[in-house]
Amino acid sequence: MTIIPFSSFHSHSGTAEALSESKVSFVGFFVSLGFSILLHVYLTIKQLVQVLMAAEPVNVNEFQELARQSLPKMYYDFFSGGAEDQHTLRENVEAFSRITFHPRILVDVSKIDMSTTVLGFNISSPIMIAPTAMHKLAHPEGEIATARAAAACNTIMVLSFMSTCTVEEVASSCNAVRFLQLYVFKRRDVSAQLVQRAERNGFKAIVLTADTPRLGRREADIKNRMVSPRLKNFEGLISTEVVTDKGSNIEALASGMFDASLSWKDIEWLRSITNLPILIKGVLTCEDAIKAVEVGVSGIIVSNHGARQLDYVPATISALEEVVLAVGGKVPVLFDGGIRRGTDIFKALALGAQAVFIGRPVIYGLAAKGKHGVRRVIEMLKDELEITMALSGCSSVKDISRRHVRTERDRLQSML
Repeated sequence: MTIIPFSSFHSHSGTAEALSESKVSFVGFFVSLGFSILLHVYLTIKQLVQVLMAAEPVNVNEFQELARQSLPKMYYDFFSGGAEDQHTLRENVEAFSRITFHPRILVDVSKIDMSTTVLGFNISSPIMIAPTAMHKLAHPEGEIATARAAAACNTIMVLSFMSTCTVEEVASSCNAVRFLQLYVFKRRDVSAQLVQRAERNGFKAIVLTADTPRLGRREADIKNRMVSPRLKNFEGLISTEVVTDKGSNIEALASGMFDASLSWKDIEWLRSITNLPILIKGVLTCEDAIKAVEVGVSGIIVSNHGARQLDYVPATISALEEVVLAVGGKVPVLFDGGIRRGTDIFKALALGAQAVFIGRPVIYGLAAKGKHGVRRVIEMLKDELEITMALSGCSSVKDISRRHVRTERDRLQSML
């Protein structure tokens, strides 16, 4: 900017000339300043877009890292942790890597059909949402966001009995097929009322979780002194407030509420309070699979509760074929545990599962990006499954067979 000398004011013409130069300098200054600001804004937006693009996950495992960054440690540990040494937690994922493909070539896979049915309900792919507790710890919209994502993906969500949104709130949030998970409480009337509320609100099946006479020892929750949030489903029915100085509030809550006397004969009691089909979740052995068929359940879910109950049980993918062979096609067998890739889904289907459930990946998507995150997790797995089917020579889910995979047992038998 030009400084006008005092002496120049002695001449009128000098004054006008100096003012003219000053005006030009001012304009130049502001033009330069404006350009600098615009350039700075452009570079900032460009950097922001690059950061956002870099942060957009390309697989389910990257959603887990985003969830870890987003959640308080107590809540992340609650969702991600397993029982005791967490051996089965690791095995649930790692056991998939020991199953290899036996693909076929020169098959017309120009059109891939991933649609299937579960209990007569049509879904867009064999991927459903497993019951996981307390979604509002992951995102303020809780189970409502998850339900809407499931509806958008045309799949089935199993609402947790320990949800932070009510049965009625989830039912009214969107139009979709939903099942209700059931824990049987010592106060049987409370469990019965939840089942009947679900039936009145259009839920289509009951998923009885049968592997939880007591809660598994989840040491991260004990260390963190995990506290249960408000469970709105039980308001006016039973108190869920527990005060304990022995670690996890949730463990104390479960100990006080869950009915450890639950047995096979109680399937008949459950039938007496609902007309909905009953699936049993937590089957890992041929003996229990045969018993489940005998008592007349409508389906079996092979599950070790996300490795959160008894440590050192088999990975669910390792137990799946035993259950499938024991059932012999009498009822559908569904799979839960360790799914992180579309290849995992293909392997479970090849070993006899009709469809799979995903649990933790849904929570990670919800924590990272809400409803959109849940939807992206499901879409990612669908995309990966589609590629796996095409490269294995399967144009539809029905084409996936036992011949498409090789297990450790297969390899051992081939050496005999």
